[in-house]
Amino acid sequence: MVERQIRRRGIVDPAILAAFAQVPRKAFVPEALAEFAYDDGPLPIGAGQTISQPYIVARMIDAANVRAGDRVLEVGAGSGYAAAVLSRIAGEVFAIERHESLASEARERMAALGYDNCTVVTGDGLAGLPDEGPFDAILVAARGARVPQALKRQIAIGGRLVIPIGGEDVQQLRRIERTGEDAWSARDIAAVRFVPLLPDVVPENRAPPE
Repeated sequence: MVERQIRRRGIVDPAILAAFAQVPRKAFVPEALAEFAYDDGPLPIGAGQTISQPYIVARMIDAANVRAGDRVLEVGAGSGYAAAVLSRIAGEVFAIERHESLASEARERMAALGYDNCTVVTGDGLAGLPDEGPFDAILVAARGARVPQALKRQIAIGGRLVIPIGGEDVQQLRRIERTGEDAWSARDIAAVRFVPLLPDVVPENRAPPE
């Protein structure tokens, strides 16, 4: 997976490649789909959510220029796979998931793998985690029509935010860098498809909206 799906598509950062090699994607997909864990595509994980294609996760981490010692926020943790990969590079990772059931399962996986520098919380990703910021990098694994202001304000000066922006059919993966107290620069990286970024929290005993 690392060689064929990631390195051969141009992701050559040794830290990123090593992190993907360390984290077993099989541990983050439903048991019934384990045989497809290393396929080149997303997979359903329950609650209407998916685990992203490995290459897209790598592309986002590369675009965010995540480095050793960074404090990173991931919005839309899902199964916890991307957060786990990030935790093998960054100093500290916080991941937000609005579905309590998914967040609970992700925490169990982190504990089982011994990834103790990654904290998964249930919460509203649109609000970020202001009490833990600022962050050197923020990665958003869900699409939006615009960049949430709360997340822009939680990037450290010099920090990077990567988020898919656009409508339902296709989005542009956008990299935003905070260049000053009230200044940001942005550029689009690639066309992608993600589930929507939604507010509020979905408790374990309540079905998500159709």
